[in-house]
Amino acid sequence: MSVELEIRGLRAGYGAVEVLHAIDMDVAAGALTALLGPNGAGKTTLLSVIAGLLPARSGELRWAGVDLAGLAPDALARAGMLLVPERRGIFTTMTVRDNLDVFAGHRADVSAALDAFPVLGRRLDQRAGSLSGGEQQMLAMSRALLNRPRLLLLDEISIGLAPRVTRQLFDVVRGLAEEGTTVVLVEQYLSDALALADVVYVLSRGEIAFAGEPGELRGRALPGYVGRVGSGAAQPE
Repeated sequence: MSVELEIRGLRAGYGAVEVLHAIDMDVAAGALTALLGPNGAGKTTLLSVIAGLLPARSGELRWAGVDLAGLAPDALARAGMLLVPERRGIFTTMTVRDNLDVFAGHRADVSAALDAFPVLGRRLDQRAGSLSGGEQQMLAMSRALLNRPRLLLLDEISIGLAPRVTRQLFDVVRGLAEEGTTVVLVEQYLSDALALADVVYVLSRGEIAFAGEPGELRGRALPGYVGRVGSGAAQPE
């Protein structure tokens, strides 16, 4: 499997604080890579650097062989990179219908989103900001369904949601990966992410604490987690 996103020696942070310390990471094309770690490990910071929202202090990022240094977020989006942020990234004052139309762009057909999330079809004329948290996350995920990005970055899409909603969202993620989208899924909770992932990286205090296949984590204790993976007890501290 070829490498789509290559990260070498990446350092980044905010002001005087360095959050990421010499990160090395390979994201395989067409695979689902889970980036795990407790709150504050640096997961969101890493996605922000990849998406062009935060400059790297040093190191290299190459996407499909192209150096990402200095490329603006809108240029990366046009090239097929899509970030679904933890804050969901929807237009809260607009209706669900208008959000979907914006996400679809020149493609008028929004049926893929409504097929995946039928509840949105019953909320088309409702203001997006008045949706439940789960419905807002479904709307945010609709952007990926309607744009079919080459590289999809997902930041904590399950946080605060009911298990039923989480399963719906992860079913969509699985489907996109199976159709060839390269996915980087950031999560702090392990079980669902490990069930989806082809490759796992675990961040701890801005450093890679583990890199490998999900099965290699079974029975291990991880920094920032209580319990061992596979015991049903491994949870963020």
